[in-house]
Amino acid sequence: MELKVELSNIPLKNEKLDALIVFLAEDTNVYTSGLSGLPDELKKLLNASLKLKVFSGKKGSKQHFVSGYTKIPQMLAVGLGKKDELDTEALRRAAGNAGKMLSGLKANSVGFLLTSFFKESTETDVGQVIVEGLALGAYEFNVYKTKRNNKSKVNFIKIHCCDPEKITSLKALKYGKIFADGTNLARTLGNTPANDLKPKDIAAEAKKISKQYNMECNVLEEKDMKKLGMGMLLGVSRGSTEPAKLVVMEYRHHKAKQKVAFVGKGVTFDSGGISLKPGKNMDEMKFDMCGAAAVLGAMKVIGQVNPKLNIVAVIPTTENLPDGNAQRPGDIVTAHNGKRVEILNTDAEGRLILGDALSYVVKEFKPDAIVDLATLTGACISALGHLTTAAITNNDKLMEQVHNAGIKSGDRVWQLPSFPEYGESIKGKYADLQNIGVGDSGTIIGGLFLEHFINGTPWVHLDIAGTSWNVKHISYHPNSGATGVGVRLIVDLVQNWKMLK
Repeated sequence: MELKVELSNIPLKNEKLDALIVFLAEDTNVYTSGLSGLPDELKKLLNASLKLKVFSGKKGSKQHFVSGYTKIPQMLAVGLGKKDELDTEALRRAAGNAGKMLSGLKANSVGFLLTSFFKESTETDVGQVIVEGLALGAYEFNVYKTKRNNKSKVNFIKIHCCDPEKITSLKALKYGKIFADGTNLARTLGNTPANDLKPKDIAAEAKKISKQYNMECNVLEEKDMKKLGMGMLLGVSRGSTEPAKLVVMEYRHHKAKQKVAFVGKGVTFDSGGISLKPGKNMDEMKFDMCGAAAVLGAMKVIGQVNPKLNIVAVIPTTENLPDGNAQRPGDIVTAHNGKRVEILNTDAEGRLILGDALSYVVKEFKPDAIVDLATLTGACISALGHLTTAAITNNDKLMEQVHNAGIKSGDRVWQLPSFPEYGESIKGKYADLQNIGVGDSGTIIGGLFLEHFINGTPWVHLDIAGTSWNVKHISYHPNSGATGVGVRLIVDLVQNWKMLK
């Protein structure tokens, strides 16, 4: 479903809409929630539902009403929870609840009412937050279904922001839509099955975005990687008939004073290679390119919001499959930076392809900071569940910026320790390094492996294994499938960038 956004300052009594979305806090009523501008017929309906406890305003609550009011025949009421707990993310999640209701709605034009009640709850423009939540919540991935949702035959919904108090702007509404569209692109890439999304398709998407938004794009082929000495990336690719790619995108701004690089893991299917994964849930390994998807989605947004930074996006992309020519446990490969790495487990492949990509971006582009995103370790889910992304860093000031961007965007991150002792277990027996540690702390050790390839550049590693798919507790995420995590974090980071010294 496509959403189109418009801004209207017309009083609601003069609006004609198929449906209206209203937000109500748990400990308020129609008047104290800023809904006094509702037409009398809708006020009466909402008040009656509150008295009869049909609808409560509690967090997560929602109700669809047939109003009997001819100008606005339907109303969607969405609970915000307690007023004193209301913040940006609570608003976004409430809007996500409303967005999920849109797919079953028989409507072409839907309005949502903004009032000053929201203004104190968020630093971000409320119009942006609510459009973002609506568009994220309305997302569906059904392109492979021959019988799709027949409840609603609507192909698009025109969203009117009814803003009589003029607390938002058309620009803010458009930004909300742009942020959501970038996230939804990442979701669609993640959800697409591996037979239809191969390394060449990741490269094609990067070229498409670059052409659309006047960025540079260069795709390195395996022959180029051989010349550059990328033995880790090439080693992972050996089991697949699909050639690996190294995608490089560049966005430039004439007022930029610093350069930031984003590196996204793009394993389009991960069987584990010779160290084969168990069969249960192996189908979910199509999601092992969600780091790459996040970077692509973010670059699509960056091309439209034009932050005052120079930005490099690098995506190493390959499949990890077993084959007679596949990499074996015990093999030793040479990385782009010359380090020798012993392969103890072919299923620890993400750090290998990222290592070569990180080394490449440091040498060729000399960024002031690097952030990498990867579905790197299952241990991350054991440590943090699906509630937050794990972070490893070598720079506290950069980490603070990433952390703040996570809070503001809803893509929360939690920093893990990186004591030098953790790195002892990846010292190689027969080579400089080995690609797995011994025993516990898998997420930390995976991150510290990557630190060997950044040459001291300020860096944050984000392990998104627990937050990339099947996150059920956030209303604006789909009930299953890819979440698009990382897109909005990246964009918020570059929009609010503070110079690193």
